[in-house]
Amino acid sequence: MRIAILSDTHDHIGNLRAAVKYINAYSVSMLIHCGDLISPFMLDELAKFAGAVHLIYGNNAGDQHLISQSCGSRYPGITQHGIFGAVEAGGRKIAFTHYPQLARGIACQGLFDVVCCGHNHRYHVEKVGACLLINPGELLGKDDQPGFAILQCETMQVERVEVGTPFGDN
Repeated sequence: MRIAILSDTHDHIGNLRAAVKYINAYSVSMLIHCGDLISPFMLDELAKFAGAVHLIYGNNAGDQHLISQSCGSRYPGITQHGIFGAVEAGGRKIAFTHYPQLARGIACQGLFDVVCCGHNHRYHVEKVGACLLINPGELLGKDDQPGFAILQCETMQVERVEVGTPFGDN
């Protein structure tokens, strides 16, 4: 099973649209968004993904009320988990939060196979004990090339996929 891990889109519709188009074309079964989606209109783009979407808030949450109200009702394929999410998929226990320090603490507990985070806009993958800690970097493209990560659950391999152009070059 392949899982796309995104974070920090900050209302960049073009980059989110490109990411969803890519993951729909390349056998990805689930999408996890690690926060800072921002506006409810971004749910329209996430809803174009053919599989299940799991979403949490970041520090730039936007309209939390409208986002939580829309997930599950208007967008039945999108689950909003609040500030912390956990799922089992592909034989793996996966947790996700926005903040890298919280993610590291969760990874150190040894309860999950994978812990995902965002916030600092930097792509980073490392083993913390037996847990894989993944920050997919930013999809916005403000500080770095926009991109996201794909986790292959069976092998625990992580691939970085770059999309679009950096912020300001559009």
